[in-house]
Amino acid sequence: MDLIATASPRQLARTAGGLYLANIVLGAFAIGFVPATIFVAGDAAATAHNIQANEGLYRLGIVAHVVILATNVPLAVIFYELFKVVNRRLALLVVFFTLVGTAVEGANLAGQFTPLALLDGGQKTSAFTSAQLQAQAYMSFAIQDVSYAINSVFFAFYGLTIGYLVFRSTFLPRVIGVLLAIGALCYLTYSFASFISPGFAAHLVPYIQLPSLVGEGSLCLWLLIVGVNVQRWNEQAARRGGC
Repeated sequence: MDLIATASPRQLARTAGGLYLANIVLGAFAIGFVPATIFVAGDAAATAHNIQANEGLYRLGIVAHVVILATNVPLAVIFYELFKVVNRRLALLVVFFTLVGTAVEGANLAGQFTPLALLDGGQKTSAFTSAQLQAQAYMSFAIQDVSYAINSVFFAFYGLTIGYLVFRSTFLPRVIGVLLAIGALCYLTYSFASFISPGFAAHLVPYIQLPSLVGEGSLCLWLLIVGVNVQRWNEQAARRGGC
């Protein structure tokens, strides 16, 4: 934490950009590529076969997801340090939404081991038929979808909050804040659609995720390549009493 506290705003920005990029790339793999390869909608037997045939890939997706959760923590702290000069309480709210969302995501991640336990062919599952085990493994994905929708609510409020902070800052482009807010509203729409009408929500993917990718990608690349305008960051910090 001392390293974060003593780092310059530009160093913090570049570090945040690197962590964000890792998050996006690993997320595309763990949340996008792996499920698309493994999951077969409406076919429990085919899904179970894919898990068993690609167990290494499935486990690698879990590992990638663990790394995402681990990077969320320092990323939240860095964002607090960067944006407390804009509004300390809202910067703290970013940390709150990030950590709560990460906790929900972590609980969901533990559930991803359920299909592996059901399909390992051990003594603990010998009382069930193959079809029953396949159906239970398939149903675990439905529970994971609900957990993902819950996590997306916290992620959406994170996006709205940090989008507002970016918009009100003088050291980052305001348009990035607008893009982040639009992406966050899309996530909220998806989440509540999942609660109310899962079938409708399924039709929204992947299109409703694109605005968030644009917003987060813009923030990530700007922080990584450009950083922040240090002079304006210092000026905003001075106006808030040095923070």
